[in-house]
Amino acid sequence: MSLVTPDFGLIFWMLISFLIVLFILKKYAWKPILLSLKSREESIDSALKSAEKAREDMAKLKDDNEKILDEARKTRELMMKEAHELKDKIIVDAKKTAGLEADKLIEMAKNQIQNEKNNAVAEIRVKVVELSVQIAEKILQKNLDTDSKQKDYAESLLKNINLN
Repeated sequence: MSLVTPDFGLIFWMLISFLIVLFILKKYAWKPILLSLKSREESIDSALKSAEKAREDMAKLKDDNEKILDEARKTRELMMKEAHELKDKIIVDAKKTAGLEADKLIEMAKNQIQNEKNNAVAEIRVKVVELSVQIAEKILQKNLDTDSKQKDYAESLLKNINLN
């Protein structure tokens, strides 16, 4: 039963042993343990600060990305608007040019038709004159088949010439 109820000597030696272990631990173990705990605390604190800074940087990047996307959208819309305006201008110019070309072709066709008409009228006049001469020749040959008729006709022609 002496172990259950310790006497004074056992308590004394246990206390001395405890103090020696405590002194040794304080001298050699507590400083490194406390230093490692402090360095661990500092590394955790710096990691938390780095994480907070990274979070702020990510928020800034997100804002910058949104600004860049908005700017890109505005630029795209401006480019699309300019492209539509250019397309409309090209279409108007093409219609105008096509209209001018069509008017020019129509005018050329009218001139060509007029020239062909004038040529046809001139040709018809020549044919009419030729036919008239041929008809007159045949009529005169038929009417002037005798010498007396030819003489009478020649005299009438001379009278008409003098009258004019």
